[in-house]
Amino acid sequence: MSLDFKDVFAKYEALLAETDALFEKVKGVCPEQVACEKGCSDCCHALFDVSLVEGLYLNHHFNRLLDGGAPRDRVLGEANRADRHHYKLKRKAFRATEKGVPTTEILADLAKERIRCPLLNDDDRCDLYAYRPVTCRLYGLPLEIGGKAHTCGKSGFTPGGKYPTVKIEKLQDRLMLLARDFVDTLSTKYPGMAEMLVPVSMALLTEYDEEYLGVVDPEELETAKQEKREAIIKATGDPGLFAPTGGDCSSCGEGQGSEACKTCGGGTEWVLPGPDPDKRGED
Repeated sequence: MSLDFKDVFAKYEALLAETDALFEKVKGVCPEQVACEKGCSDCCHALFDVSLVEGLYLNHHFNRLLDGGAPRDRVLGEANRADRHHYKLKRKAFRATEKGVPTTEILADLAKERIRCPLLNDDDRCDLYAYRPVTCRLYGLPLEIGGKAHTCGKSGFTPGGKYPTVKIEKLQDRLMLLARDFVDTLSTKYPGMAEMLVPVSMALLTEYDEEYLGVVDPEELETAKQEKREAIIKATGDPGLFAPTGGDCSSCGEGQGSEACKTCGGGTEWVLPGPDPDKRGED
């Protein structure tokens, strides 16, 4: 079974083109404030994660362009180092959360951390610049995050000034939607994978093959789903816990989740329902 990323990559590249156009638009309005130029690598030390599709794209071009030799070994060595650093910082943040430290304070502390990107070479140039993630492409502009404006410390944007500000969370929402659409095309055991975020280092180290993506034969996946449904019904003793998400269950006369449903040709999918909105707060 071979994986084909052509369609999702084309959609992602269209989003990257929009992102680049947005950068140029703001730079055109604020040429004195945007300090991005060749030789500056400030953004290459920022702490951030990439979405599933960004990780796939970066990994694909890394393996395509650096398929062996010293440059690849250097990047992988730096990726291992950076990934260990990321892990320690996330453990530190988790412990702070357990102690009740406010999220805003934790995020502010993380924003001060510096980790050299494994793709930044000895000449302070990105080895995969043309394929860099969305965050890298917008770093030098004012970005709205959580309702507040943030910008690169090397830029000429001053606090209190009025400037065009990119709502980067909207772009991140589009990246997440793109990941969900991609996962929906896979026969995968891991549908929640669309929400996954990883640092660039992990994206480079990961082998995005069928096993990692949980790709299985559609019949095998349906069998696994059926076994899960039966296990839940057996554990709860209540087929009424299930509600249909598709198909027409109004004509057979059988109860939802009954034995008759197993042989239904309507392709109805059964899932646990969410909480009753009229009964929230009663428990």
